Amino acid sequence: MSIGVFLQQLVQNPMLLVSTLLTLGVILVNGWTDAPNAIATCVSTRAIGVRKAIVMAAVFNLLGVLIMTLVSPAVAETVTKMVSFGSGKDSLIALCAAMAAIVIWATAAWYFGIPTSESHALIAGLSGAALAIPGGSISGEQWLKVLYGLGLSTLLGFASGFVTAKLITLICQNKNRMKSEKFFSRGQVVGGAAMAFMHGAQDGQKFMAIFIMGSYLANNQPLPTNFDTMSWIWLMVLCALVMGLGTSIGGYRIIKSVGMDMVKMKPYQGFAADLVSTGCLLLASFTGIPVSTTHTKTTSIMGVGAAKRLSNVNWSVVKELVLTWVFTFPGCGVLGYVMAKLFLFLFL
Repeated sequence: MSIGVFLQQLVQNPMLLVSTLLTLGVILVNGWTDAPNAIATCVSTRAIGVRKAIVMAAVFNLLGVLIMTLVSPAVAETVTKMVSFGSGKDSLIALCAAMAAIVIWATAAWYFGIPTSESHALIAGLSGAALAIPGGSISGEQWLKVLYGLGLSTLLGFASGFVTAKLITLICQNKNRMKSEKFFSRGQVVGGAAMAFMHGAQDGQKFMAIFIMGSYLANNQPLPTNFDTMSWIWLMVLCALVMGLGTSIGGYRIIKSVGMDMVKMKPYQGFAADLVSTGCLLLASFTGIPVSTTHTKTTSIMGVGAAKRLSNVNWSVVKELVLTWVFTFPGCGVLGYVMAKLFLFLFL
């Protein structure tokens, strides 16, 4: 769909306009709560300055959503199949309610400096809203992919981070310390760029899916089974730009929580965490599994920190993060359900 046709639909359908504005709000919040995880380690080890890192994140977010969507839009296809809002005016109202719930949840997490998962909030909010309307449903098959993603980001992220950090320590034990640190500092900048690329590939596709769902629901059309990605390039650019704006507005709090408070890292540890996280996200993107960038990055950092010694990880911060992740699914799901009921009461 061209941008001209989409703008025409916005003028003709006020509820689609509301849905679009709320989705842009979710992307903006994602920019300051989720996207900073991609650059948290390279900033915390002073491999790159905050401003340069934010610009780098914005550029590579854009490249990630553009290139990976053209190669494989599997994540976007998974999200559109995850829930069914039925048909009629109430379907678009429910989608609006889900977006409102996600904005509320993510803004509260940002206020307290907690790197909540926008992916989990998105999935939970959509599911709660879908269950609140007549004819709405969720797909068990697609939800199974979410559970696979939880396992991938938690177990594989932690274990790979632990093993990679141990291997780097073993390989570099007799190397010149100064040269090694210089190498890993430069490597961290590359790793941060790769993480930003994969964040765009994962989260950019998820938000594209929401725009596409809104457009089709507004016209009472069945959702497409596959995507003509070339016609949505303008949407990829829009998602990346809004995400970059969000990172520049409020990203430092999350960078501090993930990259500074949880583990005091050295350049080689930051490099290991970025390498592992990028690999996990790449695997998930090609298999259509919607995983959390936050979840993947933080568990890999835990693994890297634990490789040196368990006490190197601030487990009180880890506890706060885990509790947030645990409560995101039921919390945002219930919030999406309540908001959908409220919106249906107000607008029908």
